[in-house]
Amino acid sequence: MARFADIRSRAAKRKGGEAVLQSLLGATPDNEALAKVPDDRVLSTMAERIFAAGFVWRVIEQKWPGFEAAFLGFAPKRLLFQPDEYWEGLTRDDRIVRNPQKIKSVRENAAFVERISKEHGSFGKFLATWPQDDQVGLTAWLGKNGSRLGGNTGQYVLRWLGWDTFILSHDMVLGLRDAGMDIGENPSSKKDLALIQEQMNRWAEETSLPRAHISRILALSIGENRSAEELRTYMGE
Repeated sequence: MARFADIRSRAAKRKGGEAVLQSLLGATPDNEALAKVPDDRVLSTMAERIFAAGFVWRVIEQKWPGFEAAFLGFAPKRLLFQPDEYWEGLTRDDRIVRNPQKIKSVRENAAFVERISKEHGSFGKFLATWPQDDQVGLTAWLGKNGSRLGGNTGQYVLRWLGWDTFILSHDMVLGLRDAGMDIGENPSSKKDLALIQEQMNRWAEETSLPRAHISRILALSIGENRSAEELRTYMGE
């Protein structure tokens, strides 16, 4: 594997220097802080990333106040008390993107969040205690137990909530392969994901960087060289 110092040096050169690169990495994640995140914000984040998947993110962001109103502030208990007629009405509500399957996922994830909250005090408290060196296990758990939370959607949910998350974007995977990792172009097998987790843990220990920052540096070191200004308005990797 290539040295991470060399990967970072290349990313900094592409972006115009170390100071610019540092400005693109975002805040340092704090997994323990998730213990204070209320359940309605967890469900809201899940819904936002689900509706944004395969859609223009900026449109979802602009419409989000309407989503918050239509979905009753994403309070799980309140949503779970709503009758079938309420959910059917949402498929005709022009405040939101009227995708029946994604609307259904909000109902299912309200039950998911409520169930975990009862077991652990809150969904955020549960996330705060998950080992930070096992993101692959956490995303697999989200995909198995939640609704439409598999793949990159689960990764984005964790990133948006503030969990220290690497995101397997096209450019990050390209960076891993360029660094010498023997994984597929769209890694999803248990073998590939285990290799990625192991390497991310190794680099985190070596550099003392959050895995989210390592992920971004990898993505910024290769692929289309977008300007810093463009990247600051571009969501995700």
